[in-house]
Amino acid sequence: MPDEMETIRGTVENIVYQNELNGYSVIEISSEGELVTAVGSLAELKAGEEVVLHGTYTTHASFGVQFKTEAYEVNMPETVSAVRKYLASGALPYIGKAMASKIVDKFGENTLEIIATRPEKLAEIKGITLDKAHNIQTEFKRLFGVREAINYLANYDLPATTAVAMFRVYGPDTVTVVNENPYALCGEPAHVQFEKADAIAAELSLEHDSRVRVRAGILYVLRHNLQNGHSCLPRAAMINTVADFIRVEPQFIESEIDPMTQDNDLRIAYFNEKEYIFLPEYYRAEQNIAAHIRFLLKMPQGDVKHADKLITMLETTQGIKYAPLQRQAIMSALQNYALVLTGGPGTGKTTTVNGMLAAFEQNGDRVALTAPTGRAAKRLSELTARKATTIHRLLETTHMSENGAASFVHNEKNKLKCDVVVIDEMSMVDTLLFDSLLAALKPACKIIMVGDEDQLPSVGAGNILGSMMTSGLVPTVRLTEIFRQAAESRIVSNAHRIVSGEEVDISNEPDSDFFLLERDDQARCVDLVCDLVSRRLPASYGFDARDDIQVLTPTKIGPLGTVSLNEALQQRLNPPADDKPQINLRDRILRLGDKVMQKKNNYDIPFTRPNGGEDGAGAFNGDIGVIVEVDKKAGSVTVLCEDRLILYTPDFVRQLEPAYAVTIHKSQGSEYPAIVMPLLDVPPKLCYRNLLYTGVTRARKLCVLCGHAREAMQMVYNVKRNKRFSCLANFLRDSKL
Repeated sequence: MPDEMETIRGTVENIVYQNELNGYSVIEISSEGELVTAVGSLAELKAGEEVVLHGTYTTHASFGVQFKTEAYEVNMPETVSAVRKYLASGALPYIGKAMASKIVDKFGENTLEIIATRPEKLAEIKGITLDKAHNIQTEFKRLFGVREAINYLANYDLPATTAVAMFRVYGPDTVTVVNENPYALCGEPAHVQFEKADAIAAELSLEHDSRVRVRAGILYVLRHNLQNGHSCLPRAAMINTVADFIRVEPQFIESEIDPMTQDNDLRIAYFNEKEYIFLPEYYRAEQNIAAHIRFLLKMPQGDVKHADKLITMLETTQGIKYAPLQRQAIMSALQNYALVLTGGPGTGKTTTVNGMLAAFEQNGDRVALTAPTGRAAKRLSELTARKATTIHRLLETTHMSENGAASFVHNEKNKLKCDVVVIDEMSMVDTLLFDSLLAALKPACKIIMVGDEDQLPSVGAGNILGSMMTSGLVPTVRLTEIFRQAAESRIVSNAHRIVSGEEVDISNEPDSDFFLLERDDQARCVDLVCDLVSRRLPASYGFDARDDIQVLTPTKIGPLGTVSLNEALQQRLNPPADDKPQINLRDRILRLGDKVMQKKNNYDIPFTRPNGGEDGAGAFNGDIGVIVEVDKKAGSVTVLCEDRLILYTPDFVRQLEPAYAVTIHKSQGSEYPAIVMPLLDVPPKLCYRNLLYTGVTRARKLCVLCGHAREAMQMVYNVKRNKRFSCLANFLRDSKL
């Protein structure tokens, strides 16, 4: 649900700050008797002007309440004398004092209506050509067109946020664009549902099989399938899917593919006598990734003798003896410029990575450690005793759009200053993010990709780790030996049984760290989960119910989904009380003491460090913390997340949700002392092996499954992964790149 767009009207009283390079401004306006601080791209406004601002109220950590302006208009002058004064001010091109008088004398109170809708009549005045008249109209609409766009789209029950987003892209042509092609609403920047655009098109009497509708259907299906992990679709499958979706014959789809390719709305790749249809940005990203990796593979290998001596020296100084595969991995990292290191739990990935880091540092290399999520980066930092950051933080995000596309400080023109980059949890890295990372690296920067091939793939489109490995070109070391101490853990042994398709060991011995407790209906399973978290596990193992135990579930919906389980666990672990203020949102409650999760990356939200350290901004998708303060009057909450106190004002508070239970997908990159996982009536599309494997491997000390053993085994036996369409492996093998 987007933040509610608000409109304020007033007079510009003071220009507090203006950045001449990007137009960012801080102004004060008098509105309804109050002085309001507004921020945004407001460089053209001047003191004394009457303005209409569209945006949302936010709370800055240092400067307090501000109105974050998304779009603005200079208020429409209402009297003839006001119109004359406005035009004489030079606000519109080609019109000075003398010309303003001529225009107002001729058109009187209809002057602004003439400029807005019939600019050709301006050409009746000497000194104004038809071209000048249209330029005057364009600038006028730019200044006053937001209101027109808001009012127009409101007729179709679309919110002001949609109108403002469209206006920022299409400017004064917004209404014309939507009139001619309502399906423009489906893509950037508005992302309106196709069915809504269809309804608008029907009101505008657009043909069911019109070219704009067919083209929009193709783009919509490709964009929708990005959410399913597909960076492209086979031509035949795409045609059939679109035909079914928009209910037209396949030949209408077929006839538009080549023209759309010529217009650069689509790109096509040919491999193994098949055609794959891409959105242009994903085609470019996969080609860029492949070209970069192929360049690294052509770099000369390092000296074997030097590498061997260096590893032996590390073993001596650190008092360690690397296993053969670990030694091979460190050797390969020293010799090659691109490497994949993979392996399951207990196989020594951490020891191997630490060996690589010590070797690189001994060589004087500058190493950057990174991971796709905040929790994964924190864990990497703890395991290596070195600084690690998220990829977004490493690249320094400057802007994040609503659909998640980011702009970065470090890019092809501003490279990172590192000689080696080590990326952990590589299975979670998607195509566009990896492309951005590679663009910011020096050509000869080494890339070490660390991950578990059996875990779930990235939330975003693509399958980078899988493509690197299946290409057969990128040097890969697969750690397979389970070390003795790890082998004593049933969590570890069962994880490997799951991967191998073997029966899970559920002997439930008292000293085990892995249990399966049978329940045969959902209500009894919910009761068991709640009892384990709130009473049994804290009593038996000393775990803290909130901080140490995490419920992981395959799904969001149903009695055993995150929504219902969070309600039940919140009632059990943190029930309402007079001394626990809470905020009631439409679909959830946030209460003092609640365990909560950040739902999306937010690089603007401010935080402080109560125990010292640099304050800053940013909360990341998957961050978990505890609500330590609730301000009911202000509608805000403060969350303690590790060492950060994050203030969630009303404009950000909807980005939080209870986190007593989270989906297995959301748990990627994290570890917890104990997990409880309900496995009963799992939706068929979620009943597969690597989902179970990912959940089990999140547990560090204890894993408890609740439900049916046969359901767990159904997941083990279902080796069918959700197939992802990508051409990256083929591009990697393409010698022409």
